[in-house]
Amino acid sequence: MNAKNSPLSYKKLSGFFIPLGLSASLTSITHVIINGTLSRGENAAFIIACYAVAFALFGIIERPIIVFRQTCSALVKDVQSFKVLSLFMVIPMVVIIIFSLLMAFSSLGDWVYIHLFNADGNMVDTISDTFAILLFVIIFSGIRGLYQGVIINNLETKWLTIMVVIRLVIMFLVAYGFVYFDYITSLSGAILFLGGMLIECVISVWKGQGILRFSYPKQKTNLKNGEIATFYLPLVFYFVLQTVMVPIIYVFLAKSQNIEMGIASFALAFSITQMLLSFFMYTHQLVLQLYEVNRQKVIRFIIFISLLPTLALILLCYTPVGMWFMGEVMGADEELATTTIMVLKFFIIKTLVFPWVDFLNGYLMLYRKTKRMAAAQIVNLITVILTASLLVTFFPSWNGVNGSIAASLGELTALIIVITIVAKMRTGKKDRLHGTT
Repeated sequence: MNAKNSPLSYKKLSGFFIPLGLSASLTSITHVIINGTLSRGENAAFIIACYAVAFALFGIIERPIIVFRQTCSALVKDVQSFKVLSLFMVIPMVVIIIFSLLMAFSSLGDWVYIHLFNADGNMVDTISDTFAILLFVIIFSGIRGLYQGVIINNLETKWLTIMVVIRLVIMFLVAYGFVYFDYITSLSGAILFLGGMLIECVISVWKGQGILRFSYPKQKTNLKNGEIATFYLPLVFYFVLQTVMVPIIYVFLAKSQNIEMGIASFALAFSITQMLLSFFMYTHQLVLQLYEVNRQKVIRFIIFISLLPTLALILLCYTPVGMWFMGEVMGADEELATTTIMVLKFFIIKTLVFPWVDFLNGYLMLYRKTKRMAAAQIVNLITVILTASLLVTFFPSWNGVNGSIAASLGELTALIIVITIVAKMRTGKKDRLHGTT
């Protein structure tokens, strides 16, 4: 991995991080293409609802597979360790495939769709067929993530942007075909998603195999399954907790004075916040790949880029750009736009905090302390639940604002916990160094 041996400049930092951010931001267009296609169907509401239920379940069970991107980029240092991790991935992959087959082809799936996702009985067969296709997406997603870990490790992040662009072009062409031939069902959405993931997976394997063949040593470290499990399992727990947090907030917002406005304004504000933060979902990779090369430059770089989502959100909340954006881009009426901007103001805290939480999580990943990441996330979730519960009890008229306050305070609490953990780790390292000199 010769790329890491050259001097670290801000140009090199930007060349590594910006393609990562772009790939994360561009990936969100995937769902715009799919929903835009499904909305053109003859019974659009039914089609989108069936796809949404199947995709919601997919989003939960895909989490343990997505984590292999971080696991690979943190643990794989040579060809041998890549092979060990690949074999380890077979275990959760088989478990998830068996569970997915039960969801798609047994009465258990029907029960889950109806009782947990509130689907109608006439939607069950369509949801099952759609989910059966999404099962293959999970397989390709796992293989893609594994090889993308290798690509990130070799600092070839421009390839992540390239493959997402190709994926979107292919998906757009297939979507156009579905519309042209008037074949629009919930299955069309799943096929679009599968096609896009397959393209990205093929490119990831091609590029990743090239790096493994020419840039990685054959054997250097002796990675054990126990080491992988110690790193991987808390990371899965962390992301699962992250996934359930928003649905929990919705449960509390259902007790608002104006339920529809509360949930709608929070959902809209949250989607805008996540759109702004999507560019910073890979901040942890700066630490994993480059922190040990030049700590000072990496920290200075993150200080600068971490302010960008906050500045963008301030622009939306405190200038006329906000009302224009809400009306023209998001299609919200004046009441919803005004309420959503109020909710967004409290998300400014989250945009300030999140890049640093992810950055410090990268530090914990670097030193394989993912259990402590999970602990911080548990405190985050507890803070969200307690805050949301108290706010909707005493201030139900605040509606969606209660949700953004709870989410932001949870993130802030997580930052305080992670800072404390990292500070103790660094103090412990210094004490050990002084003890040996």
